[in-house]
Amino acid sequence: MKFPDNYPPAERLPLTDRRHGHEIDDPYRWLEDPVDPRTRAWLAAQDRLWQDAAARLPRRERFLARLTEARETGLVTPPVWRGGRRFHLRQSPDQEHPVLCCDDRVVLDPMELDPSGLTTLDDWQPDLEGRRLAYQTSRSGDEKACLYVRDLDTGAIVDGPIGGCRYSAVAWLPGGEAFYYVRFQQGVFLHRIGSAEADVPVFTRGAISYGVQISPDGRWLTISAGTASGNGLWLADLAGEDPAPRPVQDGSHARTAGAVARDGRLYLLTDRDAPRRRLCVADPEAPAAWRELIPEDGEAVLGAFTLLDGDRLLVSRTRHAVGEIAVHDARTGERIGMVPLPGNGSIASLTSRPEGGPEAWFAYTDAVTPAEIWRYDARTDATTRWSAAPGRGTPPEVRSHHVEYASADGTVIRMIVVARPSAGGPRPAILSGYGGFGIPLMPGYAADSLAWVEAGGVLAIANLRGGGEEGEGWHRDGMRERKQNVFDDFVAAAEKLIADGWTTPEQLGIWGESNGGLLVGAALTHRPDLFAAAVCSAGLLDMARYHLSGLGPSWTGEYGDPDDPEQLGWLLAYSPYHHVRKGVDYPATLFTVAAADTRVDPMHARKMCAALQWASGGDRPVLLRYEPDVGHGARAVSRSVALAADVLAFLAEHTGLDLP
Repeated sequence: MKFPDNYPPAERLPLTDRRHGHEIDDPYRWLEDPVDPRTRAWLAAQDRLWQDAAARLPRRERFLARLTEARETGLVTPPVWRGGRRFHLRQSPDQEHPVLCCDDRVVLDPMELDPSGLTTLDDWQPDLEGRRLAYQTSRSGDEKACLYVRDLDTGAIVDGPIGGCRYSAVAWLPGGEAFYYVRFQQGVFLHRIGSAEADVPVFTRGAISYGVQISPDGRWLTISAGTASGNGLWLADLAGEDPAPRPVQDGSHARTAGAVARDGRLYLLTDRDAPRRRLCVADPEAPAAWRELIPEDGEAVLGAFTLLDGDRLLVSRTRHAVGEIAVHDARTGERIGMVPLPGNGSIASLTSRPEGGPEAWFAYTDAVTPAEIWRYDARTDATTRWSAAPGRGTPPEVRSHHVEYASADGTVIRMIVVARPSAGGPRPAILSGYGGFGIPLMPGYAADSLAWVEAGGVLAIANLRGGGEEGEGWHRDGMRERKQNVFDDFVAAAEKLIADGWTTPEQLGIWGESNGGLLVGAALTHRPDLFAAAVCSAGLLDMARYHLSGLGPSWTGEYGDPDDPEQLGWLLAYSPYHHVRKGVDYPATLFTVAAADTRVDPMHARKMCAALQWASGGDRPVLLRYEPDVGHGARAVSRSVALAADVLAFLAEHTGLDLP
């Protein structure tokens, strides 16, 4: 197949926006409209082109078979206890979606709700007594969830659907007859089971996001209202004479999470005056009067905590992308020990019984270990495996290398490089990163990563600024006017891999999704000479118009507002769509998009694909992989496997990876 001779034609319009002193060319704006007949015809032609090219990828079926096998580990999550009942998700190797179990009995299976596999279970919360379940489902990946209530003994749906939800938090009142929940970007509402009256908002602040949580005894309601720069926090005494929420934190640029624990204290996990977070406490009767319990650790980010009997407090941290759990005295905050862990990996979902007890559960994973659940017993100070992944097999021998390098401004960045120990010399490699929204990239098991490494490739994950690997200061150093730091960190990671002999520019591929897709788009347009191949999945690419679709309006605090003269300048300085240049030999590029993506509008990939196909001065392909009935979030296992197999086969083809 010869590129670019057979690219579908795409009309370039002489369209230029003049905004705030900038002339912004936008020749493919017509591709923003998904129902325009021209867009439909162009998309159909791109799909035929991709299908033809994919059929010629020699390693596609091999990767599909291996990924299917590697995905057969299944899934299990830590237990959530309510009313003496144990709830957790479990997914056997032959199941398309996780099922929700109560005491090992399946109470909710998405495939029973919809045998097509297009419906996902987005969130769930049992009531305080463990008798009723609030759960949310969405279809075809649109993440526009409906909330239902089910009786756990009979299986009958007793309420719902309640629309307008999107991964909504639910705070049940004692007795299971009412709960607080969140309507997406609207506020907190109170719902009474079976009531014919419309739910009335009880808390609105014009925020981007909201959260609710209730204390184990049902007395104290915590409400969070998120903004672009932080969040407000309020506490309501539902048993008091005045249940109106009182401010715990308001008007601050800090992010603070709060909850009243069973010992009657308000615990506050905050980055206020502590970029790596500290733990404070307060009397719920005077919630604004904090005192520090556990100070900030200068080299580790505090992640979660849970209270055990005997005044023991477990606190999880991430130290340079490696998880740890410390034991503290809940009264003094003094560290009195460390929880033994199975390895140097990632820790998640620290849970305990709300009524108290000496045990805690957490999830552990690393590069070759699928997520498994471990139990810590404070009576013996020992950890034991509580539940392994249902289909766990024998992993291949691989090694993780922790690498440090200097970015363009001298900042030290950390990167994890995973490879087989027997391979030597430069090899085909995939470099990945995220660098946004304070989200850390942590080491963990992934079938696609494992399949690439065991085939002889190198996998590198860079902990870029903009993420949360080193706390909120790390995040702020990679957002808004400092976004270029993220791209500099990524380019420096690629140069480090090449300098250290892991790979070469002719063997280096990059792969990112969502904000990571923006990263890939910026990297390939700014340094096309550095990469052989690129995969951009659901990426933001037109930064002059990103705020007009999807969840873009809620992200101006992260990226900047294109309607502001100064901030538009930041965005245009790196916007990938606006940095495509005619005649450049761009890397082989694959865009992957989903039509039902309600977070990142697929128009970004359509416009960027058309621009690169027009501009590319070499013979390496620019292709678009399009799925019509899935979205940005969770999907059936078979869909995930097929996507990963196509991506790996594409990267293998254009970086020279030969499967053994």
